[in-house]
Amino acid sequence: MDIKERAEEIIKKLGWVHVPLEHVAFLRSTGSKARYTVARCHALGKAMQIGMGRKKGFYLVEVISEKFDKLSREEQTKVLIHELMHIPKAFGGGFIHHNKVHDKSVKEVYKRYCKLKKEDYKIEWL
Repeated sequence: MDIKERAEEIIKKLGWVHVPLEHVAFLRSTGSKARYTVARCHALGKAMQIGMGRKKGFYLVEVISEKFDKLSREEQTKVLIHELMHIPKAFGGGFIHHNKVHDKSVKEVYKRYCKLKKEDYKIEWL
């Protein structure tokens, strides 16, 4: 499954209506020199948005293929959740920093995501 498709599933399952997919791009990159970075969320700042005539924010979720692809599916999902959690509800080009997006908060959201997914699976079999 493609990064965008996986992110779309996460967004829908968690009910994150504040993340309009038409304003988020996904990129699988290679060759990054970043030592410990598996993925990044890039935000297009307000001044750039205005300069480009954009009315809504724009975000790019980048996964560094050499590192991301080696992770288990569970860890990849946590990484995608982490990056998507950086996108604020206002969706104006701002960024939620690591004082709010950290291991504990990501684990909590991942747990909720798994529960929602499990509930959907049970409903399908009824």
